[in-house]
Amino acid sequence: MAVYEQRYRRYAGATTPERWRFLILPRYAYEVVFKSKLFVGFLALCFAPPFAGLLIIYLHHNLSALQLLRLSSVQLDQFLPINAEFFYRGLNAQGALGFLLALFVGPALISPDLRNNGLPLYLSRPFSRTEYVLGKLSVLVILLSAITWVPGLLLFFLQGYLEGTGWLAKNYQAAVGIFLGSWAWILFLSLFALAVSAWVKWKPVARITMMILFFVLAGFGQALDAALDTWWGQLLSSWHVIGAVWTSLFGLERDNLPPAGAAWGALAAGCALFLWLLSRRIRAYEVVR
Repeated sequence: MAVYEQRYRRYAGATTPERWRFLILPRYAYEVVFKSKLFVGFLALCFAPPFAGLLIIYLHHNLSALQLLRLSSVQLDQFLPINAEFFYRGLNAQGALGFLLALFVGPALISPDLRNNGLPLYLSRPFSRTEYVLGKLSVLVILLSAITWVPGLLLFFLQGYLEGTGWLAKNYQAAVGIFLGSWAWILFLSLFALAVSAWVKWKPVARITMMILFFVLAGFGQALDAALDTWWGQLLSSWHVIGAVWTSLFGLERDNLPPAGAAWGALAAGCALFLWLLSRRIRAYEVVR
């Protein structure tokens, strides 16, 4: 049939509810991300520490396995006790893997839209800037949640189920630390990756920029502390800041970390800075002076 003989037909399919409209972005982003076999292999590797934690919990409650390894439950409790320190170390390992995941996925989220002038196409539709950022943010939030607080809480409740409700009541602070500590790191990493992706349009350069900001600032902060005999330089190190937040949530003590209040303030300031940088770049049209 010729084009001029066609008539306009209104779309009659199902529409996405307005409140969940932003989830369209992660749906298509995952199609691109999971095409990489390297990423799929790395994501599978991210579940190795939780699996190791699962084995340790299993050994703590399986006498036949302990006898096979010629160990007693008392020896295992002394060598690998399941307490707040156990879950804190697990969160540390998953937090480091989370940074690598954000380094792999984050720089490719916003930069292609800016490089190819795709933002006018998004924002010319009933799709706000907030929904756009929320959609891109949810790509990292969902992936990072899958390797941090979700397996962490599953291990915590598995241990509580095997040990009894008394253990849950005694160690509830570990569950709070897993959940709140994971979300603090997830939001910081996700906003950090999106801000770099919005300002650096070339993916390899964006990844290098993330690594420079993460590690070079930490080295500069250590040099500042050594020169001025202070701890304020540690607030430039994202790893020291989140480490102080985690230890405060788990009720642990570490000597080489800044105070918890200053760490929370630095984390909030960093997130606010990243949001401001995103607001400067996420626009329908770029004004060049």
